[in-house]
Amino acid sequence: MNTMIRDTNLVFARELRPVLREPFSVVFSMIQPLFFLALFAPLLSSVSGLGASSSLQWFVPGIVVMSCLFGASMTGSNLLMEMQTGSHERSLVTPLSRPALLVGRALKEIVPVVVQAVIVVAVVVPFDFELHVLGTLVGLVILGVFCVGLGSLSYALALAAKGQDWIFWTVQQTLLFPLLLLAGMLLPIDGGPGWLQTMSQLNPLTYIVDAERALFAGTFDAGLLAAGSAAAVLVCALGVWVGARSMRAAD
Repeated sequence: MNTMIRDTNLVFARELRPVLREPFSVVFSMIQPLFFLALFAPLLSSVSGLGASSSLQWFVPGIVVMSCLFGASMTGSNLLMEMQTGSHERSLVTPLSRPALLVGRALKEIVPVVVQAVIVVAVVVPFDFELHVLGTLVGLVILGVFCVGLGSLSYALALAAKGQDWIFWTVQQTLLFPLLLLAGMLLPIDGGPGWLQTMSQLNPLTYIVDAERALFAGTFDAGLLAAGSAAAVLVCALGVWVGARSMRAAD
C-alpha cells in the first residue's frame, strides 16, 4: 500500500506539472461553459419545474458537472500523444505499479475541475445565485470521485485506440452528448416523454447532477446524496478496474 501511494504521488506530480506551468490552459477551457452561462441560462427563467429559487441556482451545478464531463472524458487524448512520442512506453519500463500509473493520471483531473468550479461560482455569485460553501465542497468531492473513474475509462479507451486516434474521438463524441442531455444538465427531463425519462434513470450521471443541485442549494437530502455518491463510486470503481486491466494488457 505504501508503494502504491508513493507511486501514485509521483505520477500525480508529474502529470500536474504541465498544468502548473500553463495555468491559462484551464482558464481557456472555461470559455464554453461561460458562454453557456451567458447565453443559455437566461432562457431558463421562463421554464417551469426547475424546483430552485432561481434559474442560475438550478443551472450552475449542471454547468459544473458538464465541465467535469468534458474535461475528464478528454484526458485520454494526453495518453494518445504520449504513445505517439514514446513517453508512455518509457513509463511502462519503470518499476512504478500499473494501477498507480492510472490512478495518478486520473487524480490530476480533479485539479482543473476544482479550478473551473471556483471560476464558475465566482462569476455567478454577484448575480441571483446563493453560495452554500459546505454543500459546494461536498459536491466537489463527489465530482472528484467521478472524475477519477471517468478519466480512467478515457485512458482505457485511448489504450484500446492506440495508433487509430479516430476511434477514440468517435467513441468519446458519440457518448458525450447523450450522457450530457439525458442527465438533465441543460433542461429538466421531468416533462419529457416516458422513454426519455427511463433512459435518464439508467444514466448514472443523472443521480450525480441531482445530488449536485441539492448540495449547491445547501440541501443535504439523504436520498439524493446517497444516490449521487453511489453513482460516483460505481463509475470510479468500474473505471479503475477497466483502466488497470488495460494498463496491464499494454505491457
